[in-house]
Amino acid sequence: MLSGYRLMWMLVMFDLPVVEAAERAAATQFRLSLLDMGFSRAQLSVYMRFCTSYKQVQAYSQRVEAALPKGGLVNILQMTDKQYERIISFHSGRKEPAKKTPDQFDLFG
Repeated sequence: MLSGYRLMWMLVMFDLPVVEAAERAAATQFRLSLLDMGFSRAQLSVYMRFCTSYKQVQAYSQRVEAALPKGGLVNILQMTDKQYERIISFHSGRKEPAKKTPDQFDLFG
């Protein structure tokens, strides 16, 4: 069985310059790269991905680094699945249900 203390989540948070056309194109390419890597958009400049191990987090961190645009700020936050379950979320002023780990079928299907 997979342990919630070994399963990991990655959050990529960024603030990229988008004043010039080339900057907007680079920011768009970065977002598309994250989606191609299996990240999901959580908020405007926050993307997240479920990983089955810290080793997988390291591999994806290297892929994110390779896709970085010039300029801007990019942070990668890592947390265990148990920590992720404790996120408190609100949508339109209403508290959302607790986060849930993807089913094993979703992970390996």
